[in-house]
Amino acid sequence: MTKNLLIVNFLAFMATWVLEMRGIDLTSMLGLHFFMAKDFHLYQLITYMFLHGGFTHIFFNMFALWMFGSVIERVWGPKKFLFYYISCGVGAGMVQELAQYINYMMEGLAAYDNVSLGGTIMETADYLNLWTTIGASGAVYAILLAFGMIFPNERLFIIPFPFPIKAKWLVIGYIAIELFSALSGPGDGVAHTAHLGGMLFGFIMIRYWKKHPGNGTGFGRSRGQEFFDRMKQRFDERQRHSNSSRRRWVDEPDEPAHEEPKKPKRANQDEIDAILDKIRKSGYDSLTKEEKKKLFEQSQQ
Repeated sequence: MTKNLLIVNFLAFMATWVLEMRGIDLTSMLGLHFFMAKDFHLYQLITYMFLHGGFTHIFFNMFALWMFGSVIERVWGPKKFLFYYISCGVGAGMVQELAQYINYMMEGLAAYDNVSLGGTIMETADYLNLWTTIGASGAVYAILLAFGMIFPNERLFIIPFPFPIKAKWLVIGYIAIELFSALSGPGDGVAHTAHLGGMLFGFIMIRYWKKHPGNGTGFGRSRGQEFFDRMKQRFDERQRHSNSSRRRWVDEPDEPAHEEPKKPKRANQDEIDAILDKIRKSGYDSLTKEEKKKLFEQSQQ
């Protein structure tokens, strides 16, 4: 299911790019508009999460989906994983709509027929139509939350930190960053409230499944832990096999292609002992040519 989601997102991204060159704005059709805008449609709560605004946007979303989603899918199974992904994406869109409505009320736009945008006067209805949200970030942040709740103590290496970080602290850090960014006000073009909304819906759903495991899949802690244990076990086995093969290669010298018949070890040692005794008694020069040859061969073994 993770692979299918990746394929659908990339196909939608390519379709957006190709159709834009032909004058068709797919973002305007399938992106999530403010619910009081004239171009809003209910189906946009689903279609918006498959659209992205640029290569960097889709790359980081899909990288996180591949890295964490593949693990969560093995824990819950494809059906439950897809239900969680879509539900959290819809929930993120609903929270984004709520945030836009609060902004609409705070700015008092209901009292105006026209607004000034960058020195240009435009109708309020057209201005509200510009409030469009796209991207899978809300659903992806929910996947990240699920990983942090199921595997809170798993250590992850996150660039640029040179040390591992536990998954639970990573999730808490992301929540803090998104919350701070959302409270700082709009202006960076990122739907921070949608990110928080996806995580909020994910948290509620996981807590509900944990308290009501009767759906047959449960919270997934044991299956997920077994997945990591099997992965670590396979890695350890490969390491042991590699080390043992390296030791055999070092410790076992190559056998010669041809060996001359060896003389009995005991007889050969007796001859060498006799030659050494002769050296002690009469000196090296007293040895015959044959005795010197045998002594030399023995020293080379």
